Amino acid sequence: MNVKPALLAATLATALSTLSAVARAEPAVIYDMGGKFDKSFNQAAYDGAERWKKEAGKAYLEFEISNPAQREQAKRRMAERGATPIVGIGFSQGSSMEKVAKDFPKLQFAIIDSVVKLPNVQSIVFKEHEGSFLVGMMAAMASKSGKVGFVGGMDIPLIRKFQCGYEQGAKYANPKVEVSANMTGTTPTAWNDPARGAELAKAQFAKGVDVIFAAAGGTGVGVYQAAKDAGKLAIGVDSNQNHLHPGTMLTSMVKRVDVAVYNAFKGTTPGVTSLGLKEGGVDYALDDNNAKLVTADMKKKVDAAKADIIAGKITVIDYMAKNECK
Repeated sequence: MNVKPALLAATLATALSTLSAVARAEPAVIYDMGGKFDKSFNQAAYDGAERWKKEAGKAYLEFEISNPAQREQAKRRMAERGATPIVGIGFSQGSSMEKVAKDFPKLQFAIIDSVVKLPNVQSIVFKEHEGSFLVGMMAAMASKSGKVGFVGGMDIPLIRKFQCGYEQGAKYANPKVEVSANMTGTTPTAWNDPARGAELAKAQFAKGVDVIFAAAGGTGVGVYQAAKDAGKLAIGVDSNQNHLHPGTMLTSMVKRVDVAVYNAFKGTTPGVTSLGLKEGGVDYALDDNNAKLVTADMKKKVDAAKADIIAGKITVIDYMAKNECK
């Protein structure tokens, strides 16, 4: 067989480069629309990656998605470099994760908020409805008008899951409470539209709503600013956002995406991992920034409900089980 020297050299260079990359085995994280500094979902993932970097003293690869086509391109590029595990942030990365993980069976992958049934993929999902139930209770108890609101990002079942849990919690605390709800949009741009978030919040405030829970990624920043400007209350999501506007942020529905990414970087476990109140995957946030807004009675009642949910005494409906809130 006659192999041209240049071709052979190129082939060897590629092989050595691949072997070097595999030897390094750097983990990688691929953020979704909204960017790693969205102060919410993606940023929680970034915080987890940075914690791993600090503790391990090693580097990791990262990429921020700016258009849908990049989801598969980025994963494939990371895989070709030998990165493992490769962690995809967000349900929208499910289909591309499945394609790339199939093509690289010797590498490990993890995905947040979606389920990919492959032997080299860990699917990490959260019981957002449980945490949302608790902040819904707090909203109803803090409300002076008896009217609370919800602003979602992209109108998808996952965000309906937040809304459904929130409504259940609000009505558990006050059966007569009125809940207003709006979704920002039906495309991924709904995750990063603070101006639209502010508009929706102002419209709800005009109806008498005085507490709004935003499950909308970067769009929520607009909701929180509108709440501050109007002298109303807001509830953050995913990351602890209490510090953004102390005195305005009643609490945050914390979703420990940071812990999920940190643990995945340390090593994946193929299969589905579901994290709720019992597992410490979701919770409400209480710190110095919102301590004055949360009364001892509110905390006592919310903690009691939390214990009852963990014990199975309170069942919170999961919207995604049947795509309905009943």
